[in-house]
Parts: sequence; structure tokens; C-alpha cells
Amino acid sequence: MCRKGIIWRYGRSNPTIENRLTEEMNLIQSKGFVDYFLIVADIVKRRLIHCGRGSAAASLVSYVLGITHVDPIRHNLLFGRFLNPHRNDFPDIDVDFPWDERDGLLAEIREHYGSDRMAMVANHIGFQARGAVREVAKIYGIPSAQINQVTKRLGWVGVHRIDQRIETHPKFQDFSLPQPWPEILRLAAQLESIPRHLSVHCGGVILAPDHISRYVPLQRAAKGVNIIQWEKDQAEDAGLIKIDLLGNRSLAVIRDALAAVAVNTGRKIDYALFNPLEDSATLKLLSRGETMGVFYVESPAMRQLQQKTRRGDFEHLVIHSSIIRPAANRYINQYINRLRGAAYKPLHPSLTDLLSETYGIMVYQEDVVKVAMAMAGFNWGEADGLRKALSKKGTEKLVQYRTRFFEGCAGRGVSAEVTAQVWDMITSFAGYSFCKPHSASYALVSFKSAYLKAHYPAEFMAAVISNQGGYYTTSAYISEARRMGLTVLGPDINTSDWAYLGRDRTIRVGLQQLKGIRRETVENILEERHQQGSFASLADLIKRVRLHSENGSILVRSGALDSLAPEFNRPQIRWYVESRLGRETKSKSLGSLQSSFHLNASRNQIQVPSLSDISLTQKCAQEIEALGFVLSVHPLKLYESYFITCCQVITSADELVGKNGRWVTVKGWPISRKEVATREGEPMQFFSFEDETAIYETVFFPKAFKRFCQQLDMDRPHLLTGQVQTEYRAVSLTVDQVIRVPLRQGT
Repeated sequence: MCRKGIIWRYGRSNPTIENRLTEEMNLIQSKGFVDYFLIVADIVKRRLIHCGRGSAAASLVSYVLGITHVDPIRHNLLFGRFLNPHRNDFPDIDVDFPWDERDGLLAEIREHYGSDRMAMVANHIGFQARGAVREVAKIYGIPSAQINQVTKRLGWVGVHRIDQRIETHPKFQDFSLPQPWPEILRLAAQLESIPRHLSVHCGGVILAPDHISRYVPLQRAAKGVNIIQWEKDQAEDAGLIKIDLLGNRSLAVIRDALAAVAVNTGRKIDYALFNPLEDSATLKLLSRGETMGVFYVESPAMRQLQQKTRRGDFEHLVIHSSIIRPAANRYINQYINRLRGAAYKPLHPSLTDLLSETYGIMVYQEDVVKVAMAMAGFNWGEADGLRKALSKKGTEKLVQYRTRFFEGCAGRGVSAEVTAQVWDMITSFAGYSFCKPHSASYALVSFKSAYLKAHYPAEFMAAVISNQGGYYTTSAYISEARRMGLTVLGPDINTSDWAYLGRDRTIRVGLQQLKGIRRETVENILEERHQQGSFASLADLIKRVRLHSENGSILVRSGALDSLAPEFNRPQIRWYVESRLGRETKSKSLGSLQSSFHLNASRNQIQVPSLSDISLTQKCAQEIEALGFVLSVHPLKLYESYFITCCQVITSADELVGKNGRWVTVKGWPISRKEVATREGEPMQFFSFEDETAIYETVFFPKAFKRFCQQLDMDRPHLLTGQVQTEYRAVSLTVDQVIRVPLRQGT
């Protein structure tokens, strides 16, 4: 299989490939892992689109078997991170599949290998702060709306106990908690971290050579699958083989975009061999940070890192995918300065070559291993043990490794000061970090996503919205599509499909967006249309499809029926549809109408009352009801009169880049937020806003956050005043003042 895979991947072999293959095969065979690789290879061949990731991406065998897609030789991926002579535990191969294919794949595997030989790993779920408060409050009979007012204020990082959060967090400032809330919160604090129930792990699959119940206790989960009663660490400690098969929405985005490209252009792209690492348009898009919708690089932090570095190449994207982890924040600025030419001296001569590709900064988990071996004389087993201990920060083992590291460095003549600096960099990997093969795997998916956005923007953005798994809301992606120059058309009963459709420079909203209509009803509409052709009129639709009156109302409010009666306005269409569906219309907007209607089917003529059309505000309100967001215009357009009369000079977001250091006022619609804690433990927040021209990032430092955290809502406009900060053309606004724009009646 490897020999065939070499021809598939490389065309022919060479000495480098042969040497690497021999090294890996000898180790795999000596460790007894051949069956494991064959089973994973059997699983991945069942789905064309997948992403093998984690340390397994460092393996040439994984690559030529089609388990992973990153070339480990070209990208200098260290096989020893995945498997080395000192490793005694089993290797761990993680594979992502499109999110909506995973359950079907698991069912196939269960059928193929036998339900008695397969089970999912369990998660031991404990009470978290919100859940604990909610459960206790329900016992006291507190209404859900009141409970939500408390629990929504608990979602932050910092101190751990519920009572400490309520006592210190600004969101609880001046927030009344009368009896019985003090008692509820006291009891809820006692529940925190107490086990609540077992759930199904997001991807862990256990396979056994015979009945799995011989090795581990099983139980049936609510989803109907068997789960073991142990978590993943316990399963591994017991010697059970675990394979992680996970769902990934971005892979579904790529799948759907590629399918749309094939339909629209006739071009069929092979996902496995599709590596656009040299494509100039993709490189430019990534270097500009124009990556909304692009896998793993669309968060505000990643977009700003791309903008600051101005590097869109694969090698730097691999670095960025790993260094972006929260604990490495203090080293990111050093990295950016060095990348842009600032002189630096390695902390120790032994690190000069080891960390040359990352500018003297430890970025990957392998760096911990290599540095511990080079500076302190660790062997592979010890160094890998240190790496594992870092994932469990605060353990006694990590204290022991620290002692061993300092002693080893001292024995090699390294000063205590340098040792401490290196150890600080090592501990930045505690809790959460990537190995280079994992970063490379993610970066390759990012590249494929970015390529599709650069070359097939309509197909790509339609797939992003359809799969509903990105960092931002549907409304934010609609705004991004329009900023890209795409036309976004509303849902249409004759041209919309279930999912969003992208073609040329146009996106058509999918019927999946309709709120309050069951999927079964929408599928009936689509099936009838596909079987019998387009609907000729409102009467034709009502005759051919059985609709509940509320379904008809939603279709009208969404605009999906406009094309069936272009001579009528929205109220007239609604009047006709609701009348035909037997609903007496009493709404205030239509009045109490006693008029009759007449349909001449042969001429397709409908006689309806003369009704005034709805206003733009009413239309947008109906879109919010039917679609969940405003489609006709950017939501800020509804507040234009307020902004004109607010006595403020308003700067547009696309002008901020030229105003470094200046104080400005910007209008903004919120699209994402992230609360963090300073080193002193004070809460602060990063908030992303947009206006009609661009997205911009804001920072609420602790003082501003304390003043405004209770005023910042995700579903209303704001006026923000602050100082523009520009660093290497990446712009942010340090906020000093916030004005909540009054909501318009009806919205």
C-alpha cells in the first residue's frame, strides 16, 4: 500500500523517500502498530474529503496511505514527535471529516467491524457555573428569563468560584440579587465540578479484537450508541486503542464549494491532490488578512496577525496557526518584530539552529522536546514526558521536570538566568499548544479554503453560510459577501435550494434560512418543484403543496413568494395567501378586510384589495422574523437618521487605517466578542464591529470594560469613541466612550 501511495503522491520514489520509509516502517512494525495504520487507512478511504491531523501528519506512511495530506518531507515534519523508540504508549491518529458525514461514517464502521467490537469514548460532565446556577434556580421555581439574566453574566474567565465572580465581576455591578438568590448561589457553588452525567466524546472511537465489554464497562448513550464508562485518558492508560474521528464544518464548506464549482464551471478539483501553496491570489488574500470564512484564520486575532506580518505563505501560516495560542501572546510581538527585520540573539547558542525557522522563539510542541534535549541533556523519553506534563499544568510531575531541567542546564554550564528565560518559554505551552504536523495540517485546509474564496467567492461564501459553523453570524457573512462585491438575493420559491447557492458573482439565500418552517415542509416544496417543475403562480403553489397558514405567512414575510406575483406588493400577497389558506386576517397592518377575491386560473389573474405597501422598517422587521437577520439593507441603514442628527463627526471603518493616534467616533454593529483576563486577573474584552464599509477591532481595557460591559449588546448598533492604534497596518480602536443607539420601533 505504501509503494502504491508513493506513486500516487510523488510520481516516483527517491533516496530521501526510501530512507524515511525504511525508518518509519521498521519502527511501526517493531512497535506492533501495523494493524492500527491499516484500520485507519480503511476508515479514511470511505470519505473523499478528510483531514488527518495531530502528530500523525509527521508520518510519511500516513501521507502515502492517504490518512494525512501534508507532505512531511517537504515541510520538515519530525517523525519522532509521532513515534520514537522511547514511546511506549499507542500512537494517536486524529482525522476530521465533514461535520454532516460523521454520523454516517460511524454507522458504517460499526456495521463493518461489528457493534460488539466498537464503542465511543465517554466524557465525564461536571457542573459548570452556569449549569449549576440554572439547575438550583429551577428547583426554586425561578422563571427562565430571570435565570438567564444571571447566567449570562457568568460567562467569563478569571476566578473560579461563583461567589467570587458575582462579587468582583463588573457585569454584576449594581445588579440586584434579592432572596432567594443568595441561597441559590451558595448551593450552586457547592455543585461546581461535581459529576453530572456521561456524554459522548466528540470523536473518540474504541475498537477491540472481540467483545469490547470484556475490557471495559459499557452503557447506552442517549444518542443510541454504546459508550465506554471511561474518559480518553483512562482508556489510553488501560491500553485501549483510540481513534479520533471528528466533525469539521470547514471541510463541509470545501466539499460543497468544490461541488458547486464542478456544476457551475465543469472544473473538478481532487481534494487530496489539491495543494494551492504557490497560488498568487491565495497568497495575497492571506497576507492581507481578508480571511472571514477561511478555516482557522478568520478569528480577529488571526486576521490581525496576518495583517501585521503581511505573510501569506504556507511556512509562516503554519507558524501562525500554532503561535496564536493564548499563552504565547507575550511572544507574538517579539515574533512579529523579528520577522520584520529586528535583530535578535538566541537565548543560548544551542538554540540558534533549532529555532532558526521560528526566529528564535519556541512555537511548536516539538520545540520543547528539542530544547530539553539540547540544553538539559534529556533523552527522547524524558523530553516527551515533559511535553505531556505541560498539558496538565500544575501537576507534581511538571515540578519534577523543572528541577531536572534546571539541573541539566547547570551541568552543561547554562546560567540560571538563561535557564529561567527558556523555562518561561517552555511553560507558555502549558494547557494548550500544537505540534508542527498539526499546524501544518490545519494550514493546508486554510490554504484550500482561501483558494476557493479568492477564485470562487460566490460558491465559497454560499458554502460557508450554508454550513453555519464559522466564527461569525450569518448576517456578518452576508455583509462580508457584499463587501467582496457579491450580490446577495433573497430566498425564492422557484430558484432557492435548501442550502445557499453561489454562482458567478451572486449568492441566493437558501430555504434553510426560513425560521419556523419544518425541514420536512421545505423538502416537500423542493421535491414538488423538482418533480413537476417551477410554480407558475401563488394559486399553483397552494394547489400543489400542502401548507399550514403559518408556513405561508413565513414564506411571504421572507420575500420567497414575491416572484410569483410581481404585480402585487407584500401586503397583497400576504392577504391572498392567508385567505386561500383559510386564515382570517386580523393583523393591524392589513386591517379587518371583508373583501372577496377572484382567481381566473386560465389567465393567472388575481383580484385583491388595494393595500398600501410596507415601509423599509416594516420589511426589515419581517425579514428578522422570517430569516433571523436584516437582508434588504445593512442593519445600520435603519438608523441613518439617528447618525445624521447625533451631533458627532463619524469616521467610516475603512478610513481608520490612516488615522493612527487620532481620536474618532465610529458607528458599529457588533459581530463577535471575546472576554479575557489581564495578568492581574482583571476582565477586559476584545470586540469586533462592522459598519457598511469594513470590519474593525476594538479593545475595552479593564476600566472601559467595567463602565460599558452591561451596555454592549450583540443585536443593536453602537457609537464608539476611542483612539486609533495602528501596528504594521493592523488597526484597532481603544474604546473610551460608548453610546447605545436607541432601537427603532418595530426592529
